[in-house]
Amino acid sequence: MPELPEVETVRQGLAQWVTGRRITSVEVRHPRAVRRHVPGAGHFADVLTGRTVTDVRRRGKYLWLPLDSGDALIGHLGMSGQLLLQPIAAADELHLRVRFRFADDGPELRFVDQRTFGGLSVSEGGAELPAEIAHIARDPMDEEFSDAGFVAALRRRRTEVKRALLDQTLISGVGNIYADEALWRAKLHGARPTDALTAPAATRLLGHVRDVLGEAIKQGGTSFDELYVNVNGESGYFDRSLNAYGREGEPCRRCGTPIRRESFMNRSSFSCPRCQPRPRGALKG
Repeated sequence: MPELPEVETVRQGLAQWVTGRRITSVEVRHPRAVRRHVPGAGHFADVLTGRTVTDVRRRGKYLWLPLDSGDALIGHLGMSGQLLLQPIAAADELHLRVRFRFADDGPELRFVDQRTFGGLSVSEGGAELPAEIAHIARDPMDEEFSDAGFVAALRRRRTEVKRALLDQTLISGVGNIYADEALWRAKLHGARPTDALTAPAATRLLGHVRDVLGEAIKQGGTSFDELYVNVNGESGYFDRSLNAYGREGEPCRRCGTPIRRESFMNRSSFSCPRCQPRPRGALKG
C-alpha cells in the first residue's frame, strides 16, 4: 500500500498539473470508486462540475484538493489506486474508475484502481481540512509537527514501538516499509516497549523516520510492482536503497548478518538479528 512518500510524490505532481484548472465534466465509471461519497455518484459529479481546484494538500496518506466552492475532493489510493494525467485522446486504462476533464482541454485526470480499495469523495466545507480526515495526526514532514509532543506521546503509550509508528493517530504516513527502515537505522527491534524508550532514543528514532521519508520522497517513493506510479505513470526507485524491508537472508549492510523476517500483524517485519536484538520476553514471529 502506498505510504507517505508515494502519496507526497503524487501530491506534488497533481499540484503542478491541476491547480487553478476548472473541472468541466466528471465521469464515474465504477460506483465503488466513490462509495465513501454517501449521496452517490450523481451527486459527486454534480458538486464537482464547474469548480476550480485551488490547491493540492495531504494529511498522512490522504490527499485533498480544495475547491473554489469551499468544498474539497478527498482521495485515498488504497492498495492499487493511481491518479494519472493523460491526454484526452489517450486510450482508457483497463481499470479506469473516474475521469475528470477541464476547461482548458489539457490533460485529463484519471483515477485508475485495479482492486478498488481506494476511493474519492467530496467533503462539504472541507477546503481547509476535511472533517473526515481531521483525526489523522500530522506527519513528521509537516512544518507544524511537534517533535516534543510526539516523543512524549510515544513514551506514554504501552505498546511496541513498531505498532506505535503505524498508529495514524500518533504519527501519520508511516507504513510497514518505512517503519522497518527507520527502526533499522535506529538499531531498535520493532517489539521494543515504547514506555521503555528514553527521550533521547525516541528523538533519534523520529529523526531516522524523517530522514527515511525525506530520502524516499526525493526518489519518488518505493515501487515493488506496476501498481504504484506517479501522475506521469513513472515508478519510484527508493526500493534500491532499502536496508531491511524485503531483504530476508541478504547480508545486513552494516554488520553482514543475514536479515531476518518475522510475522507482524498479518504482514512481515524485517530486521537485523545482531543490530536489532529482540527484547527479552518478546514473542518470536
